[in-house]
Amino acid sequence: MKRLIAAAGSSLFLAGVLFMLPSGASAQGAYDTNTGCGLGNMLFEEIGQDKILYQVFAVTTNGTFGNQTFGISSGTLGCAQPSTFVSNELQRFVADNMDALAQDMAAGRGEAVLTLAELMEVPSSDHAAFAALLQANFNNIYTSSSVEYNEVIENINRVVANS
Repeated sequence: MKRLIAAAGSSLFLAGVLFMLPSGASAQGAYDTNTGCGLGNMLFEEIGQDKILYQVFAVTTNGTFGNQTFGISSGTLGCAQPSTFVSNELQRFVADNMDALAQDMAAGRGEAVLTLAELMEVPSSDHAAFAALLQANFNNIYTSSSVEYNEVIENINRVVANS
């Protein structure tokens, strides 16, 4: 039994040592790609960017304290704040209603466009102008028959921002 425990302990030690070695396959700058932003990234980036152990520490710190989410939403801790915030309701609506939304946009009116306007917090006095804008830019919003809902949302935001 003692040999089994000793063998297991040796295996764990060896795995730990190998875990701390730099990854030979990692490219320069992979640290930022793997761990993103947040307090963990800021604390551990100076210690050793190519070491897997430090990446794990950075990710664990971000996950444990939830600071990466805070950093992204506030634009702090080395994170970039998204230029536009899209609610889950809006994402779910567009994903679930792609065909109806396309038909209503092409027509320049309809329940799907009205619901979209409400979810995007367009004032009710501007709903008609919003529908007309979407209709005029239909080909810039639905860019192909295989367009994904997130692209549609980005395209709508771009059209609205440029109007």
